[in-house]
Amino acid sequence: MLKKYFYKLENIIAWSQSILSQKQFIFLSSILVGITSGIAVIVLKTFAHWVFSFATYINGILKLSFINSILPITGILLTVFMVKRFLGGSIEKGTSQILFAVAKKASIIPRKQMYAQILTSSLTVGLGGSAGLESPIVITGAAFGSNYAQRYKLSYSDRTLLIGCGVAAGIAAAFNAPIAGVLFAIEVLLVDVSISAFTPIMIAAATGALVSVIALDETILLSFKQQQTFDYHNIPYYVLLGLFTGFISVYYSRNFQRVEHFFARLRFKPYKKALFGASLLAVIIFIFPTLFGEGYESIKTLSENDPGQLLENTLFSGFRNNSWALLVFIGLTMMLKVFATGITLGSGGNGGNFAPSLFLGSYAGFFFSKFLNLTGLTKLPISNFTMVGMAGILSGLFHAPLTAIFLIAEITGGYALMIPLMIVTSISFAISKRFEKHSMDVKPLVKKGHAFTANKDTNILSTLDTNSIIQTDFLTISPDENLEKLVDLISHSNQVIFAVVDKEMHLLGIVHFNNIREIIFNSFRVKHTLVKEIMTPTIDVIYPADGMETVMNKFEKARVTFLPVLKNGKYYGFISKATTLEAYRAKLKLMTIE
Repeated sequence: MLKKYFYKLENIIAWSQSILSQKQFIFLSSILVGITSGIAVIVLKTFAHWVFSFATYINGILKLSFINSILPITGILLTVFMVKRFLGGSIEKGTSQILFAVAKKASIIPRKQMYAQILTSSLTVGLGGSAGLESPIVITGAAFGSNYAQRYKLSYSDRTLLIGCGVAAGIAAAFNAPIAGVLFAIEVLLVDVSISAFTPIMIAAATGALVSVIALDETILLSFKQQQTFDYHNIPYYVLLGLFTGFISVYYSRNFQRVEHFFARLRFKPYKKALFGASLLAVIIFIFPTLFGEGYESIKTLSENDPGQLLENTLFSGFRNNSWALLVFIGLTMMLKVFATGITLGSGGNGGNFAPSLFLGSYAGFFFSKFLNLTGLTKLPISNFTMVGMAGILSGLFHAPLTAIFLIAEITGGYALMIPLMIVTSISFAISKRFEKHSMDVKPLVKKGHAFTANKDTNILSTLDTNSIIQTDFLTISPDENLEKLVDLISHSNQVIFAVVDKEMHLLGIVHFNNIREIIFNSFRVKHTLVKEIMTPTIDVIYPADGMETVMNKFEKARVTFLPVLKNGKYYGFISKATTLEAYRAKLKLMTIE
């Protein structure tokens, strides 16, 4: 029955495509992608919240965190089982795969990503894995957009645009923050779009947020109602908070990578690795129960008047009213979050770093302000610093200051903290960028040799294949030939440059027509001059494995229009700078989203 309804819906959409203009159909498509992304958010968030409520209820009966430790082990093992049994044995994690799909795979995302992320992350995070649901939500939304575009045979630029729509709708629905959704899609994923492309992305974000508001219980979303007004006298402390969150971001980024590498090097079979990692996580969560799941409930508690509630039903419940003990607990939790998340994902669970960044930021902001208050140096509004700290870490980890500013502004219900948000996010971003060139999203790509940056030229060059522009049909000449042979080659070809090679095709030098123009019109010199006498040494060479950015750097350094290519140590062909620029322009036109 359900399949029948889907078939009817597809027919209606196909009919709409036939009667609407391309732009109108894209607007309709952005609404549909926004709705599906919103529904994915509802499924994931509701399940995760239900499991957290169940664990909290059981924990209240047992008075200890046994259930909080058992559930994550179950969740990670079930995730590994799901991946091996139903998802082909592997699943891509992290939003970096979206960047890769846009740049290298013509914005085509596998169909299984429309459901794989929902199934696996709901098990991992819903059952207590210390990760976030936003990354799986974003990937799911992007997969909806990509596969929808494929289904209705849309162009590459339209596929990319609908991927952005899915991403924006996912973030907007997860936080009821449509502006942040739009900014995340543009700032993190679609680094360069035209103004006209904003409209479909905004429509999708608004649709996703609306679906979330209508169908999702407000208590499930991360939102804050309590905040104090901004006091400009606290600006120096916000500057210090920006520095603090910047260095904490670097700490998290580097240690997360170390934990991932540790698990990647383990020679355990999937189930053994999952059990080993989940057992470590269980111990950490038993001691620090606030690391259970997304952690949004503890963020809310931290911003309220009685943060001591975090110590209830833990091994430290006896210190509930001790401010210094609470501060130590918060500090240790803050430093351990990276290991809890790294273990969760490294051992086989699925999730992302978006929620952990907000968790870490709230704890960092609380720790910073509470410490200064306890020392008696000042009296800072702790709830404000808790919320602004989230923006600081989000900006530092994802190199997305605008997303961080407007996300926190939207979930706090106003823009009273705009100035401190701008101060903290910009400083944190600057510190993080100084020590970590790439964001959490881009790092996995860099590790695989695909360096994506905010520089559009670099991104486009990285998508070009060096082998596709190598010209291998150039005529060559021997060094012992006289110029009569060379003149004959010039007169019977369009070449202006020739490789001088020996019998084994080793490159000895090159001859460019412009450099011998005067000689070839002198018949005596032509007859009695050997090629080896007038050839010039090669300034630089290119290898087929070189990336296009390396190729362009070599052209700029050599200041020439042709460079020879060597393969296995022998002459292979030439690359023309003009051909390279033409390939760049063609790719630029293809990738421009209008």
